[in-house]
Amino acid sequence: MVVNPVIPGFHPDPSVCQVGDDYYLACSSFEYYPGVPIFHSRDLTAWTQIANALDRPSQLRLVTAPSSGGIYAPTLRHHDGLFLLMTTNVSDRGHFIVTARDPAGPWSDPIVVDGLPGVDPDLAWDETGTCWCTYATFGAEAGTIMQVPIDPLRGKILDAPRPLWSGTGLAAPEAPHLYRIDGNWFLLIAEGGTARGHAVSVARAPAATGPFQGCPANPVLSHRSTSSPIQNTGHADLVRGPDGSWQMLLLGVRPRGVTPGYHVLGRETFLTPVRWVDGWPQPAPVSPGGPAAGVRERDHFDGTTLGPQWLSIRHRPPHAYSLDARPSWLTLHAGAGSLDDPLPTFAGRRQQHTTCRVRVRMDPGSGCGGLAVRLDEHHHYRIEATADNVRCLARIGPLAQPVATCPVDADGPIVLGIDIVPGPASDAVGTPPDVVRLGVEEEDGRFTPLAELDGRYLSTEVAGGYTGRVIGVYAAEGAVAFDWYEYTGTSD
Repeated sequence: MVVNPVIPGFHPDPSVCQVGDDYYLACSSFEYYPGVPIFHSRDLTAWTQIANALDRPSQLRLVTAPSSGGIYAPTLRHHDGLFLLMTTNVSDRGHFIVTARDPAGPWSDPIVVDGLPGVDPDLAWDETGTCWCTYATFGAEAGTIMQVPIDPLRGKILDAPRPLWSGTGLAAPEAPHLYRIDGNWFLLIAEGGTARGHAVSVARAPAATGPFQGCPANPVLSHRSTSSPIQNTGHADLVRGPDGSWQMLLLGVRPRGVTPGYHVLGRETFLTPVRWVDGWPQPAPVSPGGPAAGVRERDHFDGTTLGPQWLSIRHRPPHAYSLDARPSWLTLHAGAGSLDDPLPTFAGRRQQHTTCRVRVRMDPGSGCGGLAVRLDEHHHYRIEATADNVRCLARIGPLAQPVATCPVDADGPIVLGIDIVPGPASDAVGTPPDVVRLGVEEEDGRFTPLAELDGRYLSTEVAGGYTGRVIGVYAAEGAVAFDWYEYTGTSD
């Protein structure tokens, strides 16, 4: 039984592979740069991010990607001593493969698979050594899982794609993963759409090419129409645990507040055990378990590069981000865009707890910048400082509004803060999932909120899309510097 999200906060579409005693996990990253976080574990529950597979411009082009565009649904596999990761940049070059001997990198430049439509590509090798790419379709072929043999190291399609299975008739069959287990081939897919109807279904065949027959108990996992605090369960991958048991990693969300329920952390990765019944995998419902452990992390920016958990929006030009200009400070140089635009100067980390606190010590100098909680260009709250004042701003859809302003008394660095706390206990329709407080922290540690804003407007149910919140620092004008960034996530 899992006791909390295995990879909390906006780490969806998990794909896992085992190499000896080690497990490696890859997830979607959408419009954020660098892309495709890579995690390592020995027990499938405690994970450490060790890299991003796509960490340089030659691998990742996102400048034209809309919010929730970009990188979708990687598959991570290990074959003949090589790690292969296949994913899709839906906003640029389509399907491609990168490879590495060490999952911590470096990863190769992309091997583009030309002429292959769709999303959610999977890689599997049969007994003859043939590599099968199985993928989900849209457009004229929508509703069918397709398959084609490929040469993964050259990106070449070796035959015409063919239909494999169309699921049980639910909407949007996608996220295929193919396995050979005890002499049979199993095709695991998601269907029902990625919202409340999301589900996991499975089919079985004597060969990798089929013919596939659906499990009589399909969908084998779904939380639709239940009162579970975890919803939207789907997009799963199978793996054996350290004790030899079968386990399933999959995505889910944790809605808060009253109908329709608002999830703000995006889609998270969960773990659930699998037993076999009459030759079919039967995953247990995903349990919320006990409270997640709290965490407190402070980054003093004393390295030569930002850690792999730091994200920028669509790109990270070196001239705009410096750890050298002022030792042990992160200096940001504003570009042409603000947070309302596609290419701001921004460095942030995913919100991973429903209740959290973020503090930054900032020197605005002669510039302007601050701290923001972002869902996309059209949905974010921020607190920003100049040498003269601090102000809070809210962007909700087409509306952008200053909500508070106060003068700056100190000459020099200032501590800006965001507290995200539970919403009011109420059964009223539209009760928000949480409240976002923006404010300033005094030298004695006392926090003075300047604005309290409704968290529902930074949720997927209001803003749409596939991502959760990212909380980070930004430059709006000139150059600004940050001494440290501290994230405290308390128990959920």
